[in-house]
Amino acid sequence: MHTFFWWISKLFIGLVSLFFFVRGINVLIYSYTLTNPLEFIMYFFSSSMLILISLVGIIYCFFKVLRRVKGE
Repeated sequence: MHTFFWWISKLFIGLVSLFFFVRGINVLIYSYTLTNPLEFIMYFFSSSMLILISLVGIIYCFFKVLRRVKGE
């Protein structure tokens, strides 16, 4: 039962991170359509931060699962 919850938690973190990664890319693409420079800067940096944080979650899950599959 412990391994089941471990897999569910890693799957949940990975899926949420993937969702926010895609959302960050959409916000980044949308930021290039803005005409106000201050809004562009705000959206650009917020989307960049969203992408970076979600990439950390994806990389975390990848290495945890890889380590578990290898049996270490």
